[in-house]
Amino acid sequence: MSIEPAAVSQSAAAPTPEQPPQKANAIAPEAAGQTAAASPPTDGEEDLDESSFHRDRFVLFNALPSSLISALVHFIAFMILALTTMPKPQGGDSLAIQASAPEPGDQADQLQADKADVDLEKVVTQQETESAQQVLQTVATTDAPTVAVDVTVSTPAIEVADFSERSAPKSDLLAQVGSVMGSGLSGRGTENKVGTFGTIGATSESEKAVAQALKWLVEHQNHDGSWNFDHRHTGSCQGRCSDAGTLSECRTGATAMALLPFLGAGQTHQQGEYKQVVERGLYYLTSAMRVRHENGMTVGDLAQTGGNMYSHGLAAITLCEAYAMTHDRKLLQPAQYSLNHIMATQDPVGGGWRYFARQPGDTSVVGWQLMALKSGHMAYLVVDPKTIQLATRFLDSTAAEEGSKYGYTGPGQGQGTTAVGLLCRMYLGWKRDNPALKKGAEYLNRIGPSKGNMYYNYYATQVLRQYCGDPGTDGHEMWEKWNTNIRDWLVKDQEKTGHQKGSWMMRGDHGSEKGGRLYCTSMAAMILEVYYRHMPIYGKQAATEDFPL
Repeated sequence: MSIEPAAVSQSAAAPTPEQPPQKANAIAPEAAGQTAAASPPTDGEEDLDESSFHRDRFVLFNALPSSLISALVHFIAFMILALTTMPKPQGGDSLAIQASAPEPGDQADQLQADKADVDLEKVVTQQETESAQQVLQTVATTDAPTVAVDVTVSTPAIEVADFSERSAPKSDLLAQVGSVMGSGLSGRGTENKVGTFGTIGATSESEKAVAQALKWLVEHQNHDGSWNFDHRHTGSCQGRCSDAGTLSECRTGATAMALLPFLGAGQTHQQGEYKQVVERGLYYLTSAMRVRHENGMTVGDLAQTGGNMYSHGLAAITLCEAYAMTHDRKLLQPAQYSLNHIMATQDPVGGGWRYFARQPGDTSVVGWQLMALKSGHMAYLVVDPKTIQLATRFLDSTAAEEGSKYGYTGPGQGQGTTAVGLLCRMYLGWKRDNPALKKGAEYLNRIGPSKGNMYYNYYATQVLRQYCGDPGTDGHEMWEKWNTNIRDWLVKDQEKTGHQKGSWMMRGDHGSEKGGRLYCTSMAAMILEVYYRHMPIYGKQAATEDFPL
């Protein structure tokens, strides 16, 4: 069959059959969703091990007010939302489907997706009655309790409590398009991007490059809504694009990386030229989630072979951003479950994340989990303050030169890990006049963009965009220099002909090796969306003091 999204046609081939189980690989620090190479790690890179996280944790709703009446109202509203799930994309008016004899792979993928959806609904249905009883009892007997912060507790305990001043911003961000980092996602969408051109560095050429990247991604989506790092047999490609990645079993990570550029461009499952493409991708992610329910707590695990917590973090960011942008109640529960899994798998002593549940962390994995938590927090989802306190402890343990540089599992000054550490510090409340932040930004500027390491480029571009991208700020010339170099290089380096048109392939980190052309295209597109993807943390319109985690 072939699926034709609005204004874009694609002839999608059936996904490749599942490959035999292989020894687990996981993403290297330089590549979300990727595995590390067998060679010794460099610049904070390590081989990762396969893991599966199945700890149960369930936060029933976003942030209860202090009064009993308000708490009950919020509870009732949440229980109504909990009755809905992300539906399977339908045909008819929303999708133009030309029927043909189904391929064997189509049937297998569909049965798997339907089964996952049914299993999720069963879990939700079974817990409705006992969840209601637990909440009513807690609200009736609790007088504004606080969340425990004893770091010696093995599993973080999140109570139904009034900590809204610490878990949600003071302004009504839900009245806007959606808010995640800084001033949120309000810069996304055509009507909001127009004013950014020429002031913070976007050009008509860079926007055209993003548009071409989205078209390439559309042509490589599977029938079931997923993407695969090994893109050779996906969509209409059929081997016409070179440089496939090796992580063929990590489809949640590949799907998340493919969806993020669409969301960055303001495309959601409710509006935009590619809403059917996004809808099918989100359906795959929610169907692939492994939900565990124990002792009244629920978590949703999105890790897959080769991806582990990297793929989970990316998928959690995707679900939280989609929910923040649309407020679609069908995404509320999967997004919260994905955050619960992150909180449940944090190292309770060191505060980081890595490959196994509660394993001592590394900066690369921590970066993706903190981005997911920040995304969820700004969408009014529940984030335990204790989780943020512990994450800050981890950053302190990897900091060097008074916090201006960061290592992988301990103090160091790796380029990629420094960029991650600095961006995390910004998200967690560091002020712009922090001397370590200034020193770190100058360090990245001296290094300049890399012609191969897209992981470093992705984080470093965000650091400099946030630190000095606003015209008139001290050091703005650093941003202008950095942006001109990386923007013009990406525009020039993008494939211009053939089936590869709109994609990128760089060689210089583990991500490009394991994630291949899909990984490089996603990272390059998100870098070119930096002008509006997340509004400034320190800009004139930002009010960072209202958004601390």
